Formats: sequence, C-alpha cells, structure tokens
Amino acid sequence: MSPDSMPPGYARSAAEVNEQIRALWLRTSGYLSAGERAEYELLVVEWAAAIRGEIIEAA
Repeated sequence: MSPDSMPPGYARSAAEVNEQIRALWLRTSGYLSAGERAEYELLVVEWAAAIRGEIIEAA
C-alpha cells in the first residue's frame, strides 16, 4: 500500500513498513532505480515515524 492510498489517520506499524522495505530490496536485488530509490526514501521516513509513534505509545 502506498502512502498516498492510505485512509486519513491510518498509520502502518514499523514492522509492516520494514517488511515492505525488505521486499523492495529483494525485488530489486539491491539495485535501486531512481524511482525505486524515491520509494525507498519514502518508506524509510514512514518507518522512522512509525518507530517514533511506537516508542511514544510504549512510554
């Protein structure tokens, strides 16, 4: 699911985003095109936000 297609207020867990990052790397054999690099960068930002959210919830 791309970030653009998510309903408002929906946030994926860090584990979900991490799985998508891993799938991207596997699908591309570790060689990212410009478009794939942009997707990867968005995923990393989303993953970092999810991690922060999970830490805040745990506190």
